[in-house]
Amino acid sequence: MTERRRALVTGAARGIGAAISARLAADGLEVVRVDLHEGCDIAMDVARDEFPPLGEIDVCVANAGVTTTIAPAHRMTAEQWQLDIDVNLTGSFRTIQACLGGMRERGHGRIVVISSVAALGGLPGQVAYAASKSGQLGMVRTLAAENASHGITVNAILPGLVATEQVLAMPAQVLERALAAAPSGRLVEPAEIAAAVAFLAGEESAQVSGQTIAVDGGASLNLMSLGGSRQDGIQSGDA
Repeated sequence: MTERRRALVTGAARGIGAAISARLAADGLEVVRVDLHEGCDIAMDVARDEFPPLGEIDVCVANAGVTTTIAPAHRMTAEQWQLDIDVNLTGSFRTIQACLGGMRERGHGRIVVISSVAALGGLPGQVAYAASKSGQLGMVRTLAAENASHGITVNAILPGLVATEQVLAMPAQVLERALAAAPSGRLVEPAEIAAAVAFLAGEESAQVSGQTIAVDGGASLNLMSLGGSRQDGIQSGDA
């Protein structure tokens, strides 16, 4: 009988983390849910608290993050900067480190970091957030290189604007502006992020490592055209 695999998901109380936890559980994994808020299996601050003994973790999903630090760079305080770096970057590293030793001993593991399209394109007004998410990508590539010979894959998912409770609670005019800029015409659903994680957590992705996968409805693409229309998706000189 095949032993049931175990997954660790941080930031699992709501939004993307809750969707990932539900999907992995539906796929037959035992899911250990971690969050600063109550209602999960482990209540802790991934940036500072000591991880309790986790047992064998086969799939590590570093999802916990801060998204609400908003200030232009010239007015951002040291405390605002440090919060995003501590939670988003250091917190994801500490989460992975808590699982990595056991994965290396067993010669198998799947690590998925939930980053952001802001890691590639930046995000005006949220320099600390963008910097922390960009830092995650360097971490992912380094960890992938260090662990490729140990049966461990390390990848990053880059969500666009996702229809979480927090996003849907934004002012109507902000949501309208976001939708107007979305090439797909809608927000990304949390379940669509979870589906990408489920693929990277499975055996079919054994040869996928050190990669960044944007799930953003095309938001990170260059949509400028020197001819034709955006809707056509072609330039006027195309054959």
